[in-house]
Amino acid sequence: MHSTDLTRGRYQWSAFDWWPPVGWWPLPARDLTSPGATTSSATFVLPPRAESVHAARSFASGSLTAWGMRDLAEDMELVISELATNALRHGLLPDPRDIRRSGTEPIRMSVIRRDSLVTCAFADPGTAAPVMRDPSPLEPGGMGLHIVESMSLRWGWNPLLPSGKVVWAVLKS
Repeated sequence: MHSTDLTRGRYQWSAFDWWPPVGWWPLPARDLTSPGATTSSATFVLPPRAESVHAARSFASGSLTAWGMRDLAEDMELVISELATNALRHGLLPDPRDIRRSGTEPIRMSVIRRDSLVTCAFADPGTAAPVMRDPSPLEPGGMGLHIVESMSLRWGWNPLLPSGKVVWAVLKS
């Protein structure tokens, strides 16, 4: 699932906004939550290193514990592992077609709570859409988005203007 709503308006966010903007929730998942839902959020900037995946899992687990949602931590850590790995592996690769990218934009991870729902979102400077593949049985990887899909209520991505994207997944406690 992905959203390509590129119109200027209430739900359009730019790569220049602090991530996440106040009130952000994935548009394709807005029907899962009520307008007056209790909200909390926490954001973490991932350094471009492999150990950032572990740090992202720990950050999310700590946030969930603080919100009294420790029962969600194991599933959320698995989803975050996959999305953080993808953001680091694919979101930081230079795209020779995109001359605006300087390679210095960070990856921002956010966990956003609305009542019993939690969205984890990764904003990265990459422009390529996430692609769910069907790897051969002998390939060592390629199942990450299948894992995200099976563990979440919904997942998707949104482009950021002028470049970049947000990949997100919603889980329920």
